Amino acid sequence: MKNEHIDRLLRSAAQADEEVPAAMPFGFDTRVIALWRAGTPKANGVVRLIRRVAVLSAAVIVVSTIAAVREANQSREIRESFANEFAIADSAIQDEF
Repeated sequence: MKNEHIDRLLRSAAQADEEVPAAMPFGFDTRVIALWRAGTPKANGVVRLIRRVAVLSAAVIVVSTIAAVREANQSREIRESFANEFAIADSAIQDEF
């Protein structure tokens, strides 16, 4: 009995045409993305404002830190050059010319 079923399936498979690979319908991917975006919760304007303020604040902190470090390095170099008596005299001579 089982052989009859298998023979019948094999005969049906032999009669079937070659199957063309299935392609996505036109616009299917766009609809999927649109439905996915519609399902995500929308943030209100306050959340976007807070994010922008946070990013801007972080940028100001980074720039301020870089400026403070640079200023500290320059003041250290000036202090070191004035610590030496010969450097003071040399800078005074250079300022005259």
